[in-house]
Amino acid sequence: MTDIRGKVAVVTGAASGIGRATAIALAREGAHVAIADVDRTGLADTAAKVTEAGGKVSTYLLDVSSREAVYAFAQEIEAQFGGADIVINNAGVAQVASVEELSYEDFEWVMNIDFWGMVYGTKAFLPQLRKKGAGHIVNVSSIFGLFAVPTQAAYNSAKFAIRGFTEALRHEMRGSGIVVSCVHPGGVKTNVMRNARFLQSVQTTVREQAASGFDRLARTTPDQAAQTIIKGIKKNKPRILIGMDAHILDWFIRLLPASYGKLMFRGAGGTGGLLGTMGGDN
Repeated sequence: MTDIRGKVAVVTGAASGIGRATAIALAREGAHVAIADVDRTGLADTAAKVTEAGGKVSTYLLDVSSREAVYAFAQEIEAQFGGADIVINNAGVAQVASVEELSYEDFEWVMNIDFWGMVYGTKAFLPQLRKKGAGHIVNVSSIFGLFAVPTQAAYNSAKFAIRGFTEALRHEMRGSGIVVSCVHPGGVKTNVMRNARFLQSVQTTVREQAASGFDRLARTTPDQAAQTIIKGIKKNKPRILIGMDAHILDWFIRLLPASYGKLMFRGAGGTGGLLGTMGGDN
């Protein structure tokens, strides 16, 4: 089991949503949390909430898509605290567009933050865990890392890649004392949909409808998601599913791996495939 009390826990994408809730939950468990995000205001709000909860917190303005910035961040953590014990790579964004309409620039935007940000965070901190001979890496994928949906090619690509990377790393770390977990949230009430990039042809009213539809369908709160992650960390679970929807969809896809799309997205077009199934996770 992973002990949290007294440990240094790094959380990226901590300015809101699951990242914020997880940072607060870790602090309540007795960890010193080092939180990072590009959103200065949101980061300060999270720090204030951690302090209100009686926790210890350090804040870092960080763009996870920059390899140099992530490595500098890791070096600072090592200099200040002797290295991290728990690393949660949570930062993420979404893009709504069909493959035909998806620009390379938007595709790269998603991959650079969601996938490469996770890779940088893992590789930058892994040597610190190696030195200690123990630690826990938690990479946040999505239910969209388990199945694909229309208009989410970029997001699906990133989240499937996170899953593959994390599972490969888990095998490599066997016997090292370093635990590796992959998180697959279902619908969580976060800002991922409101902050998503939409294809240019989608009108503002449709974007608002999508965000409102997601808010109605997302059944899990960030606090509930954080508690599931904390339990998963403590129990060294390799795979952490968040929400009943994630468990049901995981079972459904296992049962019908080649034909789930015919049943789930029949008649879906444009953003239609997204609205009923969007899994917010960051």
